[in-house]
Amino acid sequence: MQSALVLAVRHGGRTERGGRRRSEPEEADKGRMKRTIIKDWKTKLSYFLQNSSNSNKRKSKKAGKHRNYFRPSPEEAQLWSEAFDELLANKYGLAAFRAFLKSEFCEENIEFWLACEDFKKTKSPQKLTSKAKKIYNDFIEKEAPKEINIDFQTKSMIAQNIQEATHTCFSAAQKRVYSLMENNSYPRFLESEFYQELCKKTPISRAAQGT
Repeated sequence: MQSALVLAVRHGGRTERGGRRRSEPEEADKGRMKRTIIKDWKTKLSYFLQNSSNSNKRKSKKAGKHRNYFRPSPEEAQLWSEAFDELLANKYGLAAFRAFLKSEFCEENIEFWLACEDFKKTKSPQKLTSKAKKIYNDFIEKEAPKEINIDFQTKSMIAQNIQEATHTCFSAAQKRVYSLMENNSYPRFLESEFYQELCKKTPISRAAQGT
């Protein structure tokens, strides 16, 4: 009788998903998962920036220019919240946003946008055609490795346009993806722990000021 009661209590504790006894552990699990994701994309961002910085150092020795990925000042980081374009125009900000999108499993959006920006700068007709086909294969066609979320009509239009590629082949899709990032991912990025830290005075910056 007593053992049956104990089993019933234990069974009830496991199945009571909507009750108070289950809500606190679930909230704790969600909190741990969020911290893990944030830590992961911050690590990836640091690695990306370090490699970019090392690459730029090698290039700067040849060009005589220093254009490394330095951590922005809090004032500079705060400018990113004024407009989405301010964030994309800053190399560190773009790298941070890209890492954030990767943590949300939608990095293909910024990769497609960047590919379109590069595509529009292409002058050679031959390269324009080859780049158009690559963008289509990577991002547009069904089950593409980095397929973006656009409607069927836009996909069909792109499939027709790349046969005679022009600089406007992907304009409609790029605008849609830009709007998606600006209205969804960008606000979440501004609320992220990493961005909030950039906008504050850090121990490292204070120590640097004291030296």
